[in-house]
Amino acid sequence: MPAMAEEAVVPAAAPEPHFLVVTYPAQGHINPARHLARRLLRATGARVTVSTAVSAFRKMFPDANLEDAGEGHRDAAGVWYVPYSDGYDGGFDVAMHDHTHYMDQVKLVGSRTLAAVLDRLRDAGRPVTLAVYTLLLSWVADVARAHGVPVALYWIQPASVLAAYLHFFRGTGGVDKAIAAAGGDPSAQVAVPGLPAPLRIRDLPSFITSTSENDPYAFVSDMFRELVDTLGGSPITVLANTFDAMEPDAVASLREHGVDVVPVGPVLSFLDAGAGGAPPTATKTNDLFRQDGKGYLEWLDAQAPGSVVYISFGSLSVMSERQIEEVARGMAESGRPFLWVLREDNRRGGAGADAAALGGERGVVVGWCDQVAVLRHPAVGCFVTHCGWNSTLESVACGVPVVAVPQWTDQGTNSWLVERLGVGVRAAVDEKDGVLEAGELGRCIGFATSEMVRAKAAMWKEKARAAAAEGGSSERNLRAFVAKHQLDGGN
Repeated sequence: MPAMAEEAVVPAAAPEPHFLVVTYPAQGHINPARHLARRLLRATGARVTVSTAVSAFRKMFPDANLEDAGEGHRDAAGVWYVPYSDGYDGGFDVAMHDHTHYMDQVKLVGSRTLAAVLDRLRDAGRPVTLAVYTLLLSWVADVARAHGVPVALYWIQPASVLAAYLHFFRGTGGVDKAIAAAGGDPSAQVAVPGLPAPLRIRDLPSFITSTSENDPYAFVSDMFRELVDTLGGSPITVLANTFDAMEPDAVASLREHGVDVVPVGPVLSFLDAGAGGAPPTATKTNDLFRQDGKGYLEWLDAQAPGSVVYISFGSLSVMSERQIEEVARGMAESGRPFLWVLREDNRRGGAGADAAALGGERGVVVGWCDQVAVLRHPAVGCFVTHCGWNSTLESVACGVPVVAVPQWTDQGTNSWLVERLGVGVRAAVDEKDGVLEAGELGRCIGFATSEMVRAKAAMWKEKARAAAAEGGSSERNLRAFVAKHQLDGGN
């Protein structure tokens, strides 16, 4: 009887690439997560899903039905969204809820519900092949690995800030002791390994320089310590929202100390659209805040090129009544036209109640706007900002000079970078209450709109766009990372 031929074993086909980007439910985290998702989609054509908390998802997509979400909700760019629960589906209310308890719940409930998201996507035939998570969510790595999914960290602050955290928590070169010895003196100098000296205490992240015994955000320092610890454990790639030319020293320092950092920035969707010269228009942004129509862009259209001062302190900052009064007075004295974003929660009573009065004859005050459309508008010549990293990158990529008014977290380091690049100036504030006064605002606007600063801003605009363009350093870095991930089968 002839021998039976052995049946050939056909290896199982590898799953199609599917990137999951998990982010904290705050505007400053969601924006870069969405931009990265769109860039991954553009670079690979693969399925890309963003996951943030239910409360944020509902604000972004109020018409989406969570019960019928299935594989998720798809936005106009082709990115999918599937929420996880953080235990606060109605949203976090700073007046009622405790931050520490919230972060505990995010980890506890988020771990369970994100696991369910991974299971649901797998069962639908679309298993996640790489999970990318933003800061404050180190627990995502454990959930993903338990499902056999490799991970990468998406660092949405400057590489210089990550280097500061790394060296502080590891005690490299005595950085931790030097910061402690400074006793909170904002002018005291500290040498951070690999970073250009000197840095002052005020230039470092606030979470490692605070001397308050009752700091309500002390727990955040512990979270960054945990993040640094993960960098010393299982190998993990850090995708950094910066570019090689912008922070070469910080990137080199991180690599020298064992961090696999990959600069992929500036990660901004408008740079990927290939419409750098197209006129700016307000678009549906799916932000957590609602825009005030499109009237502010029509007003910008009527202003002279480079004449308008744009003022916005971001999505979280709280403006005191005196600060609102000083900005209004400073702009009135400057004689310049201005567009001022003053969120509704900063207008309750007092000086902020009458937006029309604050605008006066030359200004427009809105509750929220499409910031990129504003910064790209030819009428805008200066940006007065809290200097969050998203706003900083947007201003650099648009070539708009900056007046930096940092308040906390990474904003001091961002302001230090702004001055190092020569694209703006850090404003001095009152030592007692941190208020930027009218005279200083006027002085800084004058400096930021000088020919010297304008020229530097124009130069860095070209460098930022070159890095993100096809064949640029960041575009090549991202493609190489994706190719390696696919070649390694996700390991």
